[in-house]
Amino acid sequence: MATITVLNGPNLNLLGKREPEIYGSATLADVETLCRDKCAALGHELRFAQSNAEHELIDWIHDARDNAAAIVINPGAYTHTSIALRDALSAFDGPIAEVHISNIHAREEFRHHSYISGVADTVICGAGIAGYGFGIEAVANLL
Repeated sequence: MATITVLNGPNLNLLGKREPEIYGSATLADVETLCRDKCAALGHELRFAQSNAEHELIDWIHDARDNAAAIVINPGAYTHTSIALRDALSAFDGPIAEVHISNIHAREEFRHHSYISGVADTVICGAGIAGYGFGIEAVANLL
């Protein structure tokens, strides 16, 4: 049994309320349930967190170096702005999946670039919240 850390960036606490035409009606609690069920089905433990603060996400990535075998991350808008998140993830030795609920490549041009993709083992976007389950499967297969 391994621990898989699932991290969520800014505004994901508003899932189900913010722009449901883009992100759907599922809440962050629904995402956590999906992730917990997927990890359990694969024989793994889940650590799940969300923050609007970049430094908290970085601290959790650092913590995962000692306490998790894999990371699934939806960095939200930090995807397109945070070299600091990229650097923290590049120091993590396990597999990493980058997940986005919407297809970032079909949205505004500034969303097309990801600082995270270059250090992720897999990138999943546009699959709705099911993408989290796909990300967990992907990192579990790499363990």
